[in-house]
Amino acid sequence: MDRAVQGWVPELLLRGEQGANPCPEPGAALEAGAAADAKRGDDDSEQRMVRLARAIEQEIIPRLMLAHRLAHECPQVPAVDSELISLRDVEDFARLVLSRDEDLPLACVEAIRARGVSIERIYLDLLAPTARYLGHLWNEDLCDFTEVTVGLGRLQQVLRELSPAFGQSVEHPAQGRRVLLLPSPGEQHTFGLVMVAEFFRRAGWDVAGGAWECELDANELVSSEWFDVVGFSLGSETHLDALRDCIRSVRDRARNREVGIMVGGPMFIAHPEFVVSVGADALATDGRHAPILAEQLIAQRTQRC
Repeated sequence: MDRAVQGWVPELLLRGEQGANPCPEPGAALEAGAAADAKRGDDDSEQRMVRLARAIEQEIIPRLMLAHRLAHECPQVPAVDSELISLRDVEDFARLVLSRDEDLPLACVEAIRARGVSIERIYLDLLAPTARYLGHLWNEDLCDFTEVTVGLGRLQQVLRELSPAFGQSVEHPAQGRRVLLLPSPGEQHTFGLVMVAEFFRRAGWDVAGGAWECELDANELVSSEWFDVVGFSLGSETHLDALRDCIRSVRDRARNREVGIMVGGPMFIAHPEFVVSVGADALATDGRHAPILAEQLIAQRTQRC
């Protein structure tokens, strides 16, 4: 028997034998007599076997599966921070995200952190590629919309759990920099935008908008508040025209007449020529790159002035 289970069996058997019937008083057991014990012997033995089988089925086996599942299902990630997480790791992690156990992805990420992988690398090399891989599964009709939405929701849950530790160290003061991050008009899957916001906050930026602010009016925001940079995420070519119109309107109405416009998302990474066609200034390829790129846009604006 597995060592992890040896300690549970006596407790479970004792609990099963007692069941709903409390232990008898010491005197009651003595008064029962040898005849009554013999009469109950066969029934008690049968009941013990039933309770043992129930305990094994309902408690021991599930705990064994939980104890050993991570070792078999959690991707074999690098033990050192300098190595990259592989595509196979991403595919394995995507299966966990799509599984019925909503707690398994976070437990797996905690195991990965325990092996010395930084949160930044988990963000860039595991979570972000997993989100893109889920999009690929959807595009290839290997997963339906509901499954991908649930999977992205679990990735966002992992991101929220890691966020406090990720933001503990601010890299440098951003001198009051403000960025507005919004999904492109019509965009639904916005996990990448959540991650970009994490990197901007860690870099000291004041971040407005967000992945869940699809109803926010970009024109109203930029005309009433100052933003140094506005960022849009796009995952589908279907919404290119809507984004082009939105960017044109933002430039016309922004209080900051030199506002920088950056875009990101799998569609622009696959087709960087779309960056110019929608009227954006630059493409952020990942969350770590986004604040650096935003600072460059501001520097270019300063030089023009």
